[in-house]
Amino acid sequence: MPVITPFHRPPGTADDPGSAPGPAAPPSLGARLRHWRAWRTRHPRTAAAVRGTTTALAAVLVLGALLLPDSLAALEPNRFARIPVEAVVAAVLLLRLPRVPRLVLAALFGAGLGALTVLNLLDMGFTEYLGRGFDVVLDWGLLDDAHSYVADSMGGAAAAWAAVGAVVGVLLLLVLMTLAAVRLGELLAAHRERAARGALTAATVWMTCAALGVQTFGVPVATRNASAAVQEQARRAVDTLRDEAAFAKEAEADRFGATPGAQLVPDLRGKDVIFTFIESYGRTALEDPVVAPGVGRTLDTGTKALAGAGYRARSGWLTSATYGGGSWLGHSTFMSGLWVDNQQRYRTVTAGDRLTLTEAFRKTGAWDTVGVMPGVRKAWPEAEWYGLDKVYDAFDVGYEGPRFSWSTMPDQYALEAFQRLEHGRERDRPLMAEIILTSSHQPWAPLPELVGWDEIGDGSVFDGIEARGVRASDVIADPARSKEEYGRSVEYSLTSLVQWLERYGTDDTVLVFLGDHQPLARVSGSGAGRDVPVSVVARDPEVLDAIDDWNWTEGLQPARDAPVWRMDSFRDRFLTAYGSTPHPTRG
Repeated sequence: MPVITPFHRPPGTADDPGSAPGPAAPPSLGARLRHWRAWRTRHPRTAAAVRGTTTALAAVLVLGALLLPDSLAALEPNRFARIPVEAVVAAVLLLRLPRVPRLVLAALFGAGLGALTVLNLLDMGFTEYLGRGFDVVLDWGLLDDAHSYVADSMGGAAAAWAAVGAVVGVLLLLVLMTLAAVRLGELLAAHRERAARGALTAATVWMTCAALGVQTFGVPVATRNASAAVQEQARRAVDTLRDEAAFAKEAEADRFGATPGAQLVPDLRGKDVIFTFIESYGRTALEDPVVAPGVGRTLDTGTKALAGAGYRARSGWLTSATYGGGSWLGHSTFMSGLWVDNQQRYRTVTAGDRLTLTEAFRKTGAWDTVGVMPGVRKAWPEAEWYGLDKVYDAFDVGYEGPRFSWSTMPDQYALEAFQRLEHGRERDRPLMAEIILTSSHQPWAPLPELVGWDEIGDGSVFDGIEARGVRASDVIADPARSKEEYGRSVEYSLTSLVQWLERYGTDDTVLVFLGDHQPLARVSGSGAGRDVPVSVVARDPEVLDAIDDWNWTEGLQPARDAPVWRMDSFRDRFLTAYGSTPHPTRG
């Protein structure tokens, strides 16, 4: 019997070379990684090219983020031909640290730079649409409004993909920025001596250029762009937190807060008073060379048509608290007499008991108060603060026609519904109404067209008009087309309102209409002001005689040099002009 030793096994055992081969065991993860890394040895030139390319991309990503401006207007090539001090400081710190702290610092620097890039991109978007930067304390909730806007304008699928793309993009940016910073930190450590000389040279050049004010292509060579951006974000946050308490106290001080109802607007007793906001109706509509000719003709035609019906008008300018969007900020500023320019102020004022212009009418007990809000599609508790006994939202007016992009219904239908449901009814008391017209809301495609007032019905007549309209995506992508369609939308809204007044107005109708804010920068241009037109229209000459000292322009179109007031000043001026007696409350 043979002796079995560790080097002599019976045939057929697993280690017997002559035995039948079994299935090969899968390589371990470590073996796979070693095999993958070995390609650099097998292909040294390719590996060197990949390393160089990756390093260059990392440098471009980090430097680009450090130099990225916070507005589209500043996004020019010369902004990236500068030396960021943050890169010099980071290089010096990384060179002095051992490996583990260096990796941690590089990762934190990259993640922070990625977050700052996201904030800069948000600043670009907010500046483009709202004329201001992003507020890290207040504005996260507006991202949900942005999602709703995309869904309403371009469909739910587009909104869902946009949301997914935004989330993936942010996560990818954070990861790539972190990896890029770590890679550059390791590169500095691998070439410590040369990197130290380079950092010293860069620091010397930066300080020299900063001291001498050296510029290239019109911008300073030495920059602290990223640090300044962080400081600006911090300043906004601190200002927001400080503003909350100060504004709450300001809201409590009300010149007419304690005025008895009998002493509010006595000179308008018996009148139907209608306050109408026209979406995005701003100074641009009357002064832009592309838009103004059509809108100007519409206003001139409207002035003549109303004069033929016995109406006169006076017009001026108000400076809105918002720009490009955030219509509710303009509405609440106009009605409350407070400067409501952010969401925190809006929440504060609507949660209080500040007297609104509309509430003043309800407080008298002499008017029925209603609101027509086609843009409202969910619970709207602000109705009580506004002093509205009844609100007709998008679902309360019987509309069965198509939506026109963001707008749930054409302005002509909303006005006809107001006539049918309220203004045209027999009533014991006059009517005070707040109406929001939305057809001129961006993206201005597709747009409704005027139909015969007797043909409106349930709105189905607009089906064919919507079907042959242009797509929102075509207008959004074309600034020139956006401007043209914006002008058409304002012409439509103005014509609808004028025709409604001409058709249904009475001797006791008083119409006050205005824009809530300027259109976004794609239409109004960067640096545009916040002025919006405002007009008062009436048949009774005493109504306009009461505002003679306002020095407003005759007709529906204010002169360029007509008086300009802040929008928050209108409430007190209006209440005073029509006989209200101040009884202040003190904050």
